[in-house]
Amino acid sequence: MTVNYMETIRRRYEQLGYTPYRWYVADDAPPWQALDKPLSQARLGLLSTSGAYAVGQRAYHYKDDTSIRAIPSATPPADIRFSHITENYLVDAKRDPETIFPLDTLRELRDEGVIGELADEVYSCMGGVYSQRRVREETAPAVLAACQRQRIDCALLVAM
Repeated sequence: MTVNYMETIRRRYEQLGYTPYRWYVADDAPPWQALDKPLSQARLGLLSTSGAYAVGQRAYHYKDDTSIRAIPSATPPADIRFSHITENYLVDAKRDPETIFPLDTLRELRDEGVIGELADEVYSCMGGVYSQRRVREETAPAVLAACQRQRIDCALLVAM
């Protein structure tokens, strides 16, 4: 079953008497840069907005948690957990973390030579943050700095 998430949220806010949810609209298009090497030679990162974390890490809070989790890329799917403000959208992910946090798939692609390397750590954040300012000023710079520390050439974004 396909769910139009944005329309569902708009209707829910309306029914609750809230002002319409303000979806983020960028002032400018994001900068584009072509990959300067073949993907088979690139170091790939992963960012999921699913609120994934590994066993032993702290779960996300449910309101405006702008923190990120660095998860070792060798983590087995059985050790991935989720904590997100929109828990009802995580039913499939809790059964099969690969649906939204595809570490096994990325390791297979690395082993097959499709990608050169998989970053030592991959990242997750809780995408249900209502403060656009905090995402722009806290989450985005933290993710960028983490990716730069690992010398990531490109990243797969798995948005929830």
